[in-house]
Formats: sequence, C-alpha cells, structure tokens
Amino acid sequence: MEAKAKVQFVRISPRKVKIVLDLVRGKKVADAAAILKHTPKAASEYVYKLVKSAAANAENNFGMDPEKLYVSECYVCPGPTLKRMMPRAKGSGDRILKRTSHITLVVKEKEVK
Repeated sequence: MEAKAKVQFVRISPRKVKIVLDLVRGKKVADAAAILKHTPKAASEYVYKLVKSAAANAENNFGMDPEKLYVSECYVCPGPTLKRMMPRAKGSGDRILKRTSHITLVVKEKEVK
C-alpha cells in the first residue's frame, strides 16, 4: 500500500529539485520533514509540503500509521520550459530558458518482520 503526492508546473529547475530529493529518499517521514525544514535550498519548501501532503494522504485516505511511514520513492520530471529573450549587444538577443518541474513523492508503510 502506498500514498502519493504530486505537484506540477513548479517554477524551479529539475536539476535543483533533484539535489533536495536525494536528501530525503528512503528516510522516515518525520526525519525527512526535519531535514527539509533546515535545508537552505529553494526546492526544500516545495518538497516539504509534498512530504506533509503524502503523509496526510496515507493517514486519511488509506488509514496508514503515520509513525511507520517512510519516503519510498521520489522523483522529478521536467515540465514545459518558458522561453524568454534577453537583449544583448548590437541589437541581438539571447534566449533565456525558465524551466519548470513536476515533482512526485510516494510514501509507504514500513513492514515489521
């Protein structure tokens, strides 16, 4: 049994989000939330909200125990890229790529053996 949370079209580069996701993959939900709360990265705010949302989904929709939850998988996919122009010398222009991300986070209940 697993619970999922997803956020789409986040205006941050997938490369930056991946660094933050690597910090919480495989951790307990409480530990992941504590790590994200004290990580000075722009993406940590989005991932923190996702962890909280996935934990709430697991508890309310599937009746899982919040103490046994851990982040089983988390990944980021690139969303659509906004293309903008930046004026440069001699009347030319450079293309600025404003990247977006789709972030997915899955939590599962730890099996007791």
